[in-house]
Amino acid sequence: MFEHRDEPLLAGPAFLRRVARYAAIALGIDLFSLLIGVVGYHFLEDLSWVDSLLNAAMILGGMGPVNELHTTAGKLFASFYALYSGVIFVVVAGVLFAPVVHRFLHRFHLETDNSS
Repeated sequence: MFEHRDEPLLAGPAFLRRVARYAAIALGIDLFSLLIGVVGYHFLEDLSWVDSLLNAAMILGGMGPVNELHTTAGKLFASFYALYSGVIFVVVAGVLFAPVVHRFLHRFHLETDNSS
């Protein structure tokens, strides 16, 4: 997946492709998570598609729901979706930062090996 510590640092264009690939993966995770929220709000709270999108996006973004929830199923869904969204935030941040952190650590390791 990433280059081994004995391999040279990845060239600039290849590194940018790697970052773009990981950004696309993070976007896919976000879109899938948003889809879960939209479908859940639409069918469990009987909200319109636009209101469902708004509520799902607000919770996924860490802001909280917009519409008042009326059903027990909707409230339970919102509770679990909020917990899920918190975990997804950490996962997406990890996916986005992984190539950059790896490059930094790899470069640091190469500099350490060259100086000894």
